[in-house]
Amino acid sequence: MNRLEKHLREVKLRDEKAAIFFITAGDPSLKETFNIMLHLAENGADCIELGMPFSDPIADGPVIQRSTLRALKQNVRLEDILKLVQQFRKKSPAPVVVMGYYNPIIRYGVDRFIQDCVSSGIDGLIIADLPYEEGEDIEKICKENNTSLIYLLAPDIDPKRTRAIVRASSGFIYCVAHYSTTGTHKQNDDKVLPQTIKSLQDMTDLSVALGFGISSLEKAKELSRLADGIIIGSWLIQELESATDKAECAANFVNNVKAAINNHRGKLFSVKREC
Repeated sequence: MNRLEKHLREVKLRDEKAAIFFITAGDPSLKETFNIMLHLAENGADCIELGMPFSDPIADGPVIQRSTLRALKQNVRLEDILKLVQQFRKKSPAPVVVMGYYNPIIRYGVDRFIQDCVSSGIDGLIIADLPYEEGEDIEKICKENNTSLIYLLAPDIDPKRTRAIVRASSGFIYCVAHYSTTGTHKQNDDKVLPQTIKSLQDMTDLSVALGFGISSLEKAKELSRLADGIIIGSWLIQELESATDKAECAANFVNNVKAAINNHRGKLFSVKREC
């Protein structure tokens, strides 16, 4: 059990809901991303999901695509993201997972990338375009390095395939709240969610977190009642886009979400500040 699984288990034992927040590394700059990460952590984010910019983000909606484009204009590379997390790890123990696409990881070298993730203090990996059927090799490498490999799991898929994906997953179960890109929502998907979540929770001791399409406190509160936690990305990035003080915006955002889903802020991570 690594830091990510341990923390999410502690959240469940406290009968609280986990809040996971996605931001894009390098948007608007690596320095600003670092400050945002610190403010997310010290205000109660249970995990930071750090997006690795890629030129063809097929799973992402328009908000994250814009964010990715801004980061790509900064020429952000995987090496920069690893250094960013290494810098963050000196200040905070908050769990960090990176999310991206397979091509840049293959170019970097899968073994090398995962080993460098571990050295940098990254706790888990989400590869948006990696089918479960093709994940056996990387699962093995992640397991050897005590790094979580988190698959995206859509609602209402074949039960046999669902069980196989759950068995192969570690860290947490990332349940896509609907069939669409990030930041969008379809009403019909709500009908299958309660049954899907209950089924997943019966299959595993891992936390089940819901993501994609959470864009209000009301929706965050509603979905958090179904699952062990929620994942918010596009909504946070949209708020950060228009904020003058982005770190302060992130802090307020986390406070509001945590208060909405738990009626209090929950456990906060300490952050080492310079004297």
